Amino acid sequence: MPADVTAPFAPAQDLDVIARVFDDISVIIHGVDGVISHWTSGCERLYGWKRMEAVGQVVHRLLRTKLPRSIEDIRRDVYAGLTWEGDVVHHHKDGHPMTIATRWVVFDANSPAPVVIQTNTDVSETRKVQEDLAGREAHLRSILATVPDSMVVIDETGSIASFSSAAEQLFGYSSREVIGRNVRMLMPSPYREEHDRYIADYLRTGKARIIGLGRVVKGRKKDGSIFPMELSVGETVTNDTRIFTGFIRDLTSRQRIEEELRQSQKMEAVGQLTGGIAHDFNNLLTVISGNLEMLESSLHDEAQKELLREAQDAADDGAKLTSQLLSFGRRQPLDPKSVDVGSLLSSFSELLRRTLGEAIELRTRIRGSGHTALVDSSQLQNALLNLALNARDAMPTGGSLTLEISRAQLDRDYANMYPQVRPGDYVLVAVTDTGTGMSEEVKARAFEPFFTTKGVGSGTGLGLSMVYGFVKQLGGHIQLYSEIDKGTTIRIYLPAVGAAPMRDPRDAARPDAQLGGREKILVVEDDERVRRIVVARLTKAGYSVIEASTGAHALEFLSKDEPIDLLFTDIVMPGGMTGDELARRAVLLRPDLKVLFTSGYAEPSIARRPIPKASWLKKPYTAQDLAIRLRQLLD
Repeated sequence: MPADVTAPFAPAQDLDVIARVFDDISVIIHGVDGVISHWTSGCERLYGWKRMEAVGQVVHRLLRTKLPRSIEDIRRDVYAGLTWEGDVVHHHKDGHPMTIATRWVVFDANSPAPVVIQTNTDVSETRKVQEDLAGREAHLRSILATVPDSMVVIDETGSIASFSSAAEQLFGYSSREVIGRNVRMLMPSPYREEHDRYIADYLRTGKARIIGLGRVVKGRKKDGSIFPMELSVGETVTNDTRIFTGFIRDLTSRQRIEEELRQSQKMEAVGQLTGGIAHDFNNLLTVISGNLEMLESSLHDEAQKELLREAQDAADDGAKLTSQLLSFGRRQPLDPKSVDVGSLLSSFSELLRRTLGEAIELRTRIRGSGHTALVDSSQLQNALLNLALNARDAMPTGGSLTLEISRAQLDRDYANMYPQVRPGDYVLVAVTDTGTGMSEEVKARAFEPFFTTKGVGSGTGLGLSMVYGFVKQLGGHIQLYSEIDKGTTIRIYLPAVGAAPMRDPRDAARPDAQLGGREKILVVEDDERVRRIVVARLTKAGYSVIEASTGAHALEFLSKDEPIDLLFTDIVMPGGMTGDELARRAVLLRPDLKVLFTSGYAEPSIARRPIPKASWLKKPYTAQDLAIRLRQLLD
């Protein structure tokens, strides 16, 4: 609409002149009562009514106007502010509706009979296109907010133009922290240094090594951690501007599961190989031992008899070795029976005490009752003896070894993290030492046969592998937790038989499955799979959750003003800050903060300081265990 249409006009007698000047434009002039006095040719074309049909009619009745507010409210605003504009719906003479952008200007407001000059523009198609575009944008935003893949959009200089919510969760940055910065901030070396050169080469030569394809690269999070990711890049040109859209899928969990599957398959293959070799070797040892026995009666020379006895002792040692190999290969004959594991440990503890020596303190803890499992007693004793010997070697200057028996439930969440585990009731045998611990490389190979960190001649490397094979043959599960200079815990889960596990009597009065709350909880856990399960459990229970992978990351949240009711943290974490150190610093920042610790170790003493029982939750724990412990602390 031309600007001069809305400019102040002088005398009322000029209305006819105004209508003639703007005759080609859709201009309606009407009084306070809405009666039309002027109807231009532009209105005839727009609405279909001739001038003689429209003049004298009430404008809002003629056009069947639909307004965003009542006509009285709009008129009041118009005469107070002298103008009003907005979108309304008018109807053509043939009945079809039109979306009209209208502007009302009061003319000669101080006169006894002011009038309104109304200009109208048909914006039906424009609004339809805008609504369609808004719908498409909303649909796209909902898709991007739902898909698990992260999306990062950059321009041809590498500057980030868009950063999806999934990308915020993956990399740890908010969108406002990355928009406008070069995307290489999300890359470790050597990708960081090569990125700008790669884009420049592509723009110059047109040769694409990734556009439209997917490849596995490395990403770098805000906390500095490096993770594997699958990157697929698309390209488009709009308004002579080239943009690249990268879709990113975190491969951390998938690679970890694939590695565990490969390790499981390798252990299975090695077990079959060693079991087969041991079986055949036993036959050879039988022949050797038999011939030695027959030779013994024909020898009279004492020196020769001594040599024969040494050979016989070596054959016996070979038989023990093959027995261990058969156990690892799950070919050792087992005689499983219903055994009270707690009673078995009590009767066996004195032998373990003598094996460990005086420098190592042996502690045994039997929690609750009903520790009956289907197990071969002699093989279980042999397994515990092997674990005790390994613990003794890990504590050359002394320490403590704790054996703890309890009932445990492995739920579907836990089984999803370890595909070979079946959910159900188990008897848990936890063996914890305060020794030197294991590195990540050693832990990865700890159950392999013949792998040992001891010197030549100091061990066969079959102790842990025998325990592994024995537990798997029974249909159980074994888990190892260890850190350098923080000791080791090996947890053996034996399938339970008999009565259901005993629970705390205080829990009986509570609907455990429904326990939940509305508090905000900060979850600190370095294992991404475990953290994902914990967050899902807490969210389902109604809690608000903030998650962090390191102590340093957690302190960033704690230093803000955001309210946090409870800190739920693992004890042993990478990054130079343990869970108990994090808790000490957290309580300094927030004295009223509740703290709940968790760990795969059998006892909280691994944290090097006493931790109240109510503030300790051992892994693995069920959703019910977590819910009960949270309410005990928060209430």
